[in-house]
Amino acid sequence: MSIATFIPTIWSARLLIHLDNALRARNFYNRDYEGEITDQGGTVRINQIGNITVSPYLRNEDMAAPEELQTVAQDLVIDQALAFNFQIDDIDRVQARAELMDTAMARSAYALAEAEDTYLFQLLADNAPTENKTTATIGSADELYELLVHLRTIMAKNNVPSLGRMLALPPEALALLLKDARFVGTGGTFAEDTLRAGFVGRAAGFDIFEVNTTPNNNTIIAGHSIASTFASQIVQTEAYRMEKRFADGLKGLSVYGAKVLMPEATAVAEITIDLAA
Repeated sequence: MSIATFIPTIWSARLLIHLDNALRARNFYNRDYEGEITDQGGTVRINQIGNITVSPYLRNEDMAAPEELQTVAQDLVIDQALAFNFQIDDIDRVQARAELMDTAMARSAYALAEAEDTYLFQLLADNAPTENKTTATIGSADELYELLVHLRTIMAKNNVPSLGRMLALPPEALALLLKDARFVGTGGTFAEDTLRAGFVGRAAGFDIFEVNTTPNNNTIIAGHSIASTFASQIVQTEAYRMEKRFADGLKGLSVYGAKVLMPEATAVAEITIDLAA
């Protein structure tokens, strides 16, 4: 790879494609406030309008004075940064051609995705209200489904829109759910349902995602994208010639931040699967 022919924007675009294919947690966040992020430490100011009072209207009587709108400001801080840095020896480059660079970029993307996923799911779990958290020992598919119905009830009581509710399930929990006809027998086909990364079907009113990066890999997370926001940017990719080797280096920097804006729209269940229970 010649430094003169390296085009950062092309490689950055390729990296972002890999990230979108690998991530699960981004499904649980909106990107409404992403804006223009240029570096770690940027801040996006989010304003939310408070409640508005309604009152009976009486014919031929004056209405009360208009109330002033109240807003609450929250900051989405871009305070997370991840970097990669690898080298390709000239001999390897000649033998493997462009495929080596493409594979190395893909592996960098997957590593970034795993770190971001872990951070984003942990943030959801940490911000769920205490009354929305459950601990359960699961001994059968029926018990797991009952737990999903419990999480659905929490969503409904908190007025979370029914369209777009999502659930992150660890692989062991999904394996148990696959034994329940209420999940398997929904009439959909997995070939049609895998358009979103990790999406495996529906149960109890949730879009189900199989996830390896929830806290301790034993946590079920229910949520909706209206509740949380996420912003990220690959801010820099740089190729360089290594001074003491016949090799080219490539490094990149990704910055991101996330904010749970409506904690009440998130519910968490920490489970222990014990089929002998």
